[in-house]
Amino acid sequence: MKSLSVTLVLLAWTLGQRCVGGELPQVIEHVKPAIVGIGSFQKLRTPPVSFIGTGFAVGDGRSIITAAHVIVDLMQGDTPQTIGVLVGLREVAQFRAASVVAIDREHDLAHLQINGTPLPVMTLGDSNKVVEGSTLAFTGFPLGMALGLHHVTHRGMVSAITPVAMPPVTSRKLEPKLLQQLQKPVYTVFQLDGTAYPGSSGSPLYDPDSGLVLGVINMVYIKGLKESAISNPSGITYAIPSNFIRALLLGRAQPLPAERLGGGPDAPPRPPQQAPAVQAQQPAAQAVRSGD
Repeated sequence: MKSLSVTLVLLAWTLGQRCVGGELPQVIEHVKPAIVGIGSFQKLRTPPVSFIGTGFAVGDGRSIITAAHVIVDLMQGDTPQTIGVLVGLREVAQFRAASVVAIDREHDLAHLQINGTPLPVMTLGDSNKVVEGSTLAFTGFPLGMALGLHHVTHRGMVSAITPVAMPPVTSRKLEPKLLQQLQKPVYTVFQLDGTAYPGSSGSPLYDPDSGLVLGVINMVYIKGLKESAISNPSGITYAIPSNFIRALLLGRAQPLPAERLGGGPDAPPRPPQQAPAVQAQQPAAQAVRSGD
């Protein structure tokens, strides 16, 4: 395993009925209705609805997959707010409240549930079949509220399939949290030569020909402080393989404790007991990933 001197910044799709085949423009139009913004509603806030990440519908159309750190960020703070999803487009967007079903902290995945009319869904592919050199696409809402609820699609080649825990250059920089992560079973993630931004977290990574979901965007490589992800993007993005979504939906991931689930518009969010899967505030020269 090669040592890297970087900061991994968190950037704040499934069991459907069928996939679609065709050119990328047609695939994008097919999958966009399944892709939603992940945010919250707070009555006294201006604007009352805000979103900071991306998610996508799977299964029965009421299950939403996103990155775990997006949900953790939304649950922080003392002001009551309701976690939910934004569906639709631009000025006709609608906020729909969601409950948190489960969180897989180790793989940075979260499963939400909405009520009411099902959304169009995306279909899970087999991420074990992805090989280096494959060209994939991801669609989401980079920069969140700054650009609004406008779907943005990027292409990226799988430049490497790499272990998720990357130690720093010297043993002196092996902090306890990183050591704890290195002691866990190693799993691999997809490294892409594509540019993602804060707000892209939770975006589906999919086959541009079939629309099958093969991963979930969750972090980028940066060369400096967190702000460099916007001002000086490296063009290196990471994604969690989609087969971990299957385990989450089948209930084999860590459930969120009942006391952390919240309770509607007037229920204040509980602060998380542990940090997000990857810390974003550390300076360059460290690869930091906190564990459970």
